[in-house]
Order: sequence, then structure tokens, then C-alpha cells
Amino acid sequence: MSGPNITVLYDENRIAARNQSLAAEIAASEPQQLLAVAVLKGSFMFAADLLRAMHASGLMPEVEFMHLSSYLQGQVSTGNVEVLRDVQSDVRGRDVLLIDDILESGRTLTYAKDLLMARGARRVMVCVLLEKPGKRAVNIQPDFVGFTCPDVFVVGYGMDVAHSFRQLPFIGHIEGSPERAF
Repeated sequence: MSGPNITVLYDENRIAARNQSLAAEIAASEPQQLLAVAVLKGSFMFAADLLRAMHASGLMPEVEFMHLSSYLQGQVSTGNVEVLRDVQSDVRGRDVLLIDDILESGRTLTYAKDLLMARGARRVMVCVLLEKPGKRAVNIQPDFVGFTCPDVFVVGYGMDVAHSFRQLPFIGHIEGSPERAF
């Protein structure tokens, strides 16, 4: 069975090295009572690897998960963010690190950041694996960025199209339209 042709943008080694660098950058920010919040679903692989790298850098964050959606079944944000799973921990007076796979429009991360700040977080930092600066619809700047990504639909390393390709150990894009990949 043949699948779509996927072009590798960032291979396993490059991602692993960048995770180590990001962990060092996060440690240098001297977080206090750090709570790392992985934004599901796309960030799960990145968050796991980044958290291990953070441990190696001397950080010991508590870990939570938040499942937010603005995409529903599509590939373009609806603009409305829905909380599908919320954090259970009290964030008051703590530094929170939001970990997400990709920053495009910024609506989802802005919503999450504003929500956590409203709950009394001391500081909410944003760490994204990929950033597409040309896609921004709201004013948000990430604190930590893995890679600046070209304006292509990406899959792999936790990111998907129709729940496929999350398992890939690299980040790539499907040549042609993702709809034609199946």
C-alpha cells in the first residue's frame, strides 16, 4: 500500500537538538513553581520530548494537559476556541509554560494564555515547536520557538491530517493538497 509523498522539513536529529536548546532557554528564564501545560492533541510528542529535555536541564515542572479546539474537522481555524479538557491545577502565583505544536492564527494560544492569566498565573510563557508568523490573526508573540515554518500544511511529530501521520518521527508536508492524500 503506497501513501502520499511527504517531504521532510525537520528530521528527528534536528528536532531533538532543538528540544535541548529550547529546554536550556526555558531554564534560563528561571521559572518559579513551573506548571507545564501541553495543549492537546498535536503537541503530545513535542511536549514529551521537551519535558524530558527540561528535566535534563534541571527543571522539575508539574505537568498538565489542556485540550482546546478551534479547527473542528477542518484545516482552517473557525476563530472560536472551545475548551474540551481543562487543567486541574491551581495556577495562582505560578509560572505556566504553554506547550503547543504550532502557532498560526494565534487565537487558541491567546485564549489559553488569557484564561490562565485571568486565573492568577504569575506569568504565562508560550513555547511552540513551529511558528508561521505570516498567519497571525491576533497579537501574540511566543516566548520560545523551535522553528519558523514555511506556509505549508505540516504533518508528523504529533501533527495530523484527519488523525493520520501523527506517528511520524519527523515533521513534513504532503506534496499537493492534503485532501488528495487519501
